[in-house]
Amino acid sequence: RLCLIMPSRRRESRVVLDMNRGKAVCLDGIGLWPHLRSNKHKPWIETEYQGIVMENDNTVLLNPPLFALDKDAPLHYAGEICGFRVHNGPLGSGTVQFEAVVLDRSTGEGLVRSKEPLDCESQREHSFTIQAYDCGEGPDGVNSKKSHKATVHVRVNDVNEFSPVFVERRYEASVPEGRLFDRIVRVEALDADCSPQYSQICFYDIITPNVPFAIDNDGNIKNTEPLDSKQQHVHTFWVTAFDCGKNRAQADAQVAITVKPSCKPGWMGWTKRVEYTPGSGSIPLFPSLHLETCEETVWNIQATVELQTGHIGKGCDRDSYSDRSVRRLCGAVRGEVDLLPPPSPAANWTAALPTLPSSDSSLVFSFNGSNHVAVVPDPVVSALSGDHFTLQLWMRRGSRKEEEIIVCSTMKNDDSYSHYSLSVHGCRLSLFYWPDVSAARPVKFLWKLEQVCDSEWHHLSLSVQFPSVTLYVDGVTFDPALIHDNGAIPNPAPLKYVGGYHGLLSGVTVRPGSVEPHSVVECLYACREGLDFGDLETLGSGMKVHVNPSQSVLVLEGDDIESFNRAVQQVTYRNSLRFATPGVRPLKLTTSLRCFNEESCLTLKQLEGYLVVLQPDAPQISLSGVGPHLARPAPEFEGSRGVPLFPELRIICSLSHAVNTAAQGMEALMSDAVAHTLDGCEVQPLGEELNPEREELMVDLDVVRERGLEIINTTAYIAITGAESISVYEDILRSIRYRLAKGSARFERRFRLSCSEMNGRYTSNELTLEVNFLHSLDSLYHPSHLLASQQQFLHPSHHAGELSGHTLPNPHRNSVVPGAATVIIMVCVGFLVVMVILGVFRIRSIHRRGESTRGGAKEGSGQWDDSALTIIVNPMESYESRMGISADTEGEGEEDEEAVETPDDASDDQRIIIKKEGRDGSARRY
Repeated sequence: RLCLIMPSRRRESRVVLDMNRGKAVCLDGIGLWPHLRSNKHKPWIETEYQGIVMENDNTVLLNPPLFALDKDAPLHYAGEICGFRVHNGPLGSGTVQFEAVVLDRSTGEGLVRSKEPLDCESQREHSFTIQAYDCGEGPDGVNSKKSHKATVHVRVNDVNEFSPVFVERRYEASVPEGRLFDRIVRVEALDADCSPQYSQICFYDIITPNVPFAIDNDGNIKNTEPLDSKQQHVHTFWVTAFDCGKNRAQADAQVAITVKPSCKPGWMGWTKRVEYTPGSGSIPLFPSLHLETCEETVWNIQATVELQTGHIGKGCDRDSYSDRSVRRLCGAVRGEVDLLPPPSPAANWTAALPTLPSSDSSLVFSFNGSNHVAVVPDPVVSALSGDHFTLQLWMRRGSRKEEEIIVCSTMKNDDSYSHYSLSVHGCRLSLFYWPDVSAARPVKFLWKLEQVCDSEWHHLSLSVQFPSVTLYVDGVTFDPALIHDNGAIPNPAPLKYVGGYHGLLSGVTVRPGSVEPHSVVECLYACREGLDFGDLETLGSGMKVHVNPSQSVLVLEGDDIESFNRAVQQVTYRNSLRFATPGVRPLKLTTSLRCFNEESCLTLKQLEGYLVVLQPDAPQISLSGVGPHLARPAPEFEGSRGVPLFPELRIICSLSHAVNTAAQGMEALMSDAVAHTLDGCEVQPLGEELNPEREELMVDLDVVRERGLEIINTTAYIAITGAESISVYEDILRSIRYRLAKGSARFERRFRLSCSEMNGRYTSNELTLEVNFLHSLDSLYHPSHLLASQQQFLHPSHHAGELSGHTLPNPHRNSVVPGAATVIIMVCVGFLVVMVILGVFRIRSIHRRGESTRGGAKEGSGQWDDSALTIIVNPMESYESRMGISADTEGEGEEDEEAVETPDDASDDQRIIIKKEGRDGSARRY
């Protein structure tokens, strides 16, 4: 034991070193050095602590443990630790959740704990600072000192309090049959615990037994054997999940896997036959069509739809009128010259050319490239002078290497000549134009076109306004390549079709003067049927659609399968004709795909089908308003204007269609009047043709031509042709008059009227009119009319009762109408006598058949039908006796007439003629 006495200004102090204990103890003597009891040192703690606390506990385990040291120990108070203070950490936390307490004041041991339960899921880590305070110099804590601030990091340890939860309650997938897949569908579950140990899903399990599926720890489900859609179309089973703390999912998930039949890439829902009812407007062609790629990833799809209408007219369904009528309906300038007209006496240069039938009623001429030549006469060519003209034609030819001249012409212009020729060479079309043969050099305009050699019908319109030339092919403009030809110049030739051309031509016309407007050219070519797209606004993003001018080819292009399928279902067929041409239109669908892996990209075969245009309801064209008989005095027909034949004609076009009757549920026919266009009417005399010296049919030619119609007036018929409304045809037909020359010995004439539209495709009823000419008695006394008068009475065409159907004017004072009344009275008075005569005739006929050698003939005559017996009393007998003309004169040539003996007491005015008609239409008079 060692005691040290340290000097001091006031007192001495002893320090005792206890070597055994290894520490120094300062012993204050009583009353010695009182200043040695003051708090000289601050407590000391570690600078940083790491702590752990469990979610279900509030005591924080620190590393290192919390101890505060003070160098003033073992002094009472100054060397003791009275407390710890918690301050906000770097993140501002810790003051509320945690507190620090002193466990031993002498040793400075402390404890950190949370004031309330901690949630790892809310906040997993906490940080705060802590300081230690000593007890100061006395029990009241005077002059206490505090340590530096130490940082405390506390981590909240997780407790497995949550179970896994599936993201979806039901998972669905579909797979094709017959294949094994590495993954069909993936299920997923989540755990709300904060620690990796308890928040991770350690494994999944299929709890439904005996299913051909397996699941891995990541939730991927695959099939363990090939699936068969016929055995089981849908497989349904349940799966569960476990976290790494072996907690099971709160609710299991259901999995439904649909087994599809074997996947074959291609179009699904293709309908080979599509029917179209005329008048339906537009209909979708592929309403349920969709593309199946069998999970092959494609980045570009292109589909081409082709509607083949080459056999329907000239490439498509157009107005079924003649080319001339179509030009008139389209508003084309008049004055064109038809270079290939129908053969006729006035246009005989096409008589030797072979023709082909055409469904659109147009005339198609065939050229074989050798001996088929049409030379247009000079009178026709002379009207085609000038350097402004329009040449139009329909052409169809294949690819040939030889040069073929279609048309060439040399025209006289004042004192010089101009020459042009249109030719084809392979797929090139050229116009050789020589404005002045004597001076200027020729110029060649050249076009390279696939339409010239693709064996399809195409419409060409060549408008020449030299030096400008415009070519329209199917309504599309093509610019030429201009070549100044310095080579060999061919000899000008008259206008003709050279035999070198090999192909088909139709509707070849040339019109001098100004060129046709583009709108007229488009109208001439416009198809009434074609492909279309339903609604462009529904076209998805990235989709493109293109339709060619003739609307026979439609192309779709896109990169998204779903958008592409919706677009294909919007492809439609439209036909604006009310009476569409029935028949079959072949359809083709060609598809090309581009994939990221070009080597394994799908190849789809071409689909072929057909569109059937059904037979349209035929319109009924009804002619009425004209009585079966027209009777007028003969002088009216002999006037300069004649008599109108159809003054009250009415033409009605109706369309019958089937409707369902609500009462009986049956179908009936209903007719609706429709606005229509006729294209021809014909008036034809029945029996013998018109005698141009004695009779004629008259019509106002200026009115007909003003309407743009054509007329042919011959002795056999009068025909008016051209597309025009019903009202125009009514006005023209009502103006047709019939005129007789003066002194014509005619008593009746029959005419037949009929109309048609669409070049005779639909015809009207045949309206027959019988015209009777009433002659006065004064004219009958004339010897030149006597024989005809007798024939009028001896061979009447109608009974007296039929006269009520005639349109009779007030008769002249000398007309034969009073004589007709006398006839009726005489018939009534002599009816009994007639019956007696008939009986006597029957008895004598039977007697003669048994005795006469001509019994065979008599026997045949006895088989006639008495129902057609006509009895006519001849009131002209006394008149004929006075004139010295016997009845035998009128009966010349009538081998079947026999005389009937009348009683001796019968007067001349009571002579009777008996007329019998047999079943075969022949007649006998007695």
